[in-house]
Amino acid sequence: MEKSVEAQAAPNAVLSPLMLAYMGDCVFEIHVRKYLIDKYGDIKVNDIHKKATGFVRAKAQAMAVLALKDQLSDQEWGIVKRGRNQKSATMPKNADATEYRYATGFEALIGYLYLNGFTEKLEEVIKKSIELIEMQIS
Repeated sequence: MEKSVEAQAAPNAVLSPLMLAYMGDCVFEIHVRKYLIDKYGDIKVNDIHKKATGFVRAKAQAMAVLALKDQLSDQEWGIVKRGRNQKSATMPKNADATEYRYATGFEALIGYLYLNGFTEKLEEVIKKSIELIEMQIS
């Protein structure tokens, strides 16, 4: 049975937001790669990599998490804000500071949902994010 995000204090909520984002980056990347392989089949790896970068860039993730805000619980949005507010030693070349911070919040949310076994919500957020990003980059 699916765990309810609101029903319990999640043990991995105490991990640092950057650790949650570290895991969330990996989880989102693998879902994007799977989605693209399912969609395009056996194309050149370089071509699929180029397509994947459009989904995992900070600008796209920031747009997605802001578009999904109303569909997140207060607890989930709190995870996004914790990630957004973390100081990072690096900044990407292709995003401004605000986009980068919201992208970190998005990845923190993905990591939080994954590490705490909130599979249904994780799949919902990832599916909607991929749909939103695909509409933006098409």
